[in-house]
Amino acid sequence: MGQHDIVVPVGDDQLRRIARALLDDVEALDRMCADGILEPGLCRIGAEQEMFLVHPDGRPALLAQDVLKEIGPGFTTELGLFNIEYNLSPLTFENRCLREMEQGLDAALGRARAAARAHGGDVLLTGTLPSLEKQDLELSSMTPLPRYQELNRIMTELSGGAFRTQIKGIEELSLTHDNVLLEACNTSFQVHIQVSSDDFARCYNLAQVVTAPVLAAAANSPLLLQHRLWRETRVALFEQSLDVRSDQHKARGAPQRVSFGERWLEHSVTELFKEDIARFRLLLRADTGESSLAQLDRGEVPPLRALALHNGTIYRWNRACYGVLDGRPNLRIENRVLPSGPTVLDEVANAAFFFGLMVELSHEYGDVRKAFTFPHVKGNFQAAARYGLHATFRWADGETYAARPLLRDILLPFARAGLARRGVPAEDIDRYLGVIEARVTTGQTGAQWALDAADRLHAIRPPTARYLTLTRIMLQRQQSGEPVHTWAPPQEMTVDEWRESHQLVRQVMTTDLFTVSPEDLVDVAASVMRWRHLRHVPVEDGQGRLVGMLSHRTLLGLVANGRASAAAPVPVRDVMKANPVTTTPDMPCLDALALMREHKVGCLPVVKDGMLVGVVSERDFLDIAFYIFERYLKGSPST
Repeated sequence: MGQHDIVVPVGDDQLRRIARALLDDVEALDRMCADGILEPGLCRIGAEQEMFLVHPDGRPALLAQDVLKEIGPGFTTELGLFNIEYNLSPLTFENRCLREMEQGLDAALGRARAAARAHGGDVLLTGTLPSLEKQDLELSSMTPLPRYQELNRIMTELSGGAFRTQIKGIEELSLTHDNVLLEACNTSFQVHIQVSSDDFARCYNLAQVVTAPVLAAAANSPLLLQHRLWRETRVALFEQSLDVRSDQHKARGAPQRVSFGERWLEHSVTELFKEDIARFRLLLRADTGESSLAQLDRGEVPPLRALALHNGTIYRWNRACYGVLDGRPNLRIENRVLPSGPTVLDEVANAAFFFGLMVELSHEYGDVRKAFTFPHVKGNFQAAARYGLHATFRWADGETYAARPLLRDILLPFARAGLARRGVPAEDIDRYLGVIEARVTTGQTGAQWALDAADRLHAIRPPTARYLTLTRIMLQRQQSGEPVHTWAPPQEMTVDEWRESHQLVRQVMTTDLFTVSPEDLVDVAASVMRWRHLRHVPVEDGQGRLVGMLSHRTLLGLVANGRASAAAPVPVRDVMKANPVTTTPDMPCLDALALMREHKVGCLPVVKDGMLVGVVSERDFLDIAFYIFERYLKGSPST
């Protein structure tokens, strides 16, 4: 998320000073490009590793600040307290650079895991966390730093107080949220490649072309908030979670802050920055220091702070970045589309595929604008995000290919040649591109494994317990270090694993609720209960607040007393039990059972901050007992 020394609040004068600094930065970059000051060549690569912090049972863990206190250099915060990020030192793009990248990431992950475990947590690499629930995305889960708080304040103000997300995949997710933390549901493995200013436009356009096939093989984010969506749901979620355009702006086609872009780059990197300044208002303010033009006039290398600040709030999937290393300014292309995980080996394989294609396809196609149309390239990107290896692509000169033969027969040989051209040893090329080839051959990406695993775990009820179990299995497989194409499907859970998945009410409760309002006709409520075989129905108001409970016993008593009559319609409010006994999502299941016994009720509404979030019943606990008893009769080794 970039720079943290944010100034809050700001006045109009300061805003104008920052805008002036931003214009100076772009002019300074134009001058540096024209004067040949920027470091030339495809000489370095790098990466940023985002990761989730989780509890042993699979729930997200708000441990970022505790972990970062003891983890050492290279790590930084992210938007959510259940995320952290590691910035890998730049590597010279030659020889054993990919091995060095893998070793560096493994070492960093080991440090992160040790620090997390010291605080009762762990680290998981995945594009989206299967166990995340909407209640995990409250402001209390946001990292308490001025940058994030100010970004949330401004974005919420621009959005009118509501962020709307609707993603249609295998299932449909539709929700409205009141803060920017939906963005924190994503973690990525962002790779960087340094390019010269003279060659930036050609390389950037090439990055746009190769992103789709690389993403198809790398997809690892099919599950979000207990919904099966796109193979790489991060793309849809990130674009929508920061979309603050008004209906009028959408109607006239105004661009989003998160986008693939709308056209080829023609001449220079500054075209991107100038377009972003023209289209998007400044969101964050910070001290930008001395004028970059004045620094340049003295022969110094300016840091371009205002440009970096603005660029950090605009999220192109391939983003241009300016930096200074060892006193030399440089330009990089940051590919932001690759997901975190499933393992470090898988991630470096994805990076190797991208880097190899960036080298070799520049020799094969030259100016890609002559072989591809931009609408086809953008369509390929959307297809890869939706369907992964099941996508179909429009490739050079309009030819259509299924993803798997395109990758296997055409692109993998090119990537091998590109890495060899940079002096990467044959054994390293085989190690990393062999992983991609095996994924393509088997069809098992991280996304496909997760979807298949969720299918095999379908017997685990409710969904919260199912996705917690899936998260724990992912963590176990990831810690083996074996690439995802070798992962076997989940086996039947042991009693100990089942018990671990059902410790808290939130792991057991039902969230797919049938409810009624206080003014509904009792006959309607009775019909719903009969149709759905329900013994209890919560009564909630229009804002989702629990106001009562209606039970089948109440309805039977109503009939026995002769009050249920077409001539005298009865509203639910007249017969519901007001102020019912409730539980919270984080109450231990044994305590909830004791509460039910104490009050002689068969169902407890689950309430958080006055809002109804679920229901837990004696039937839910009976299902757990049945499963454990069944395993006992079968002689489960863990019983």
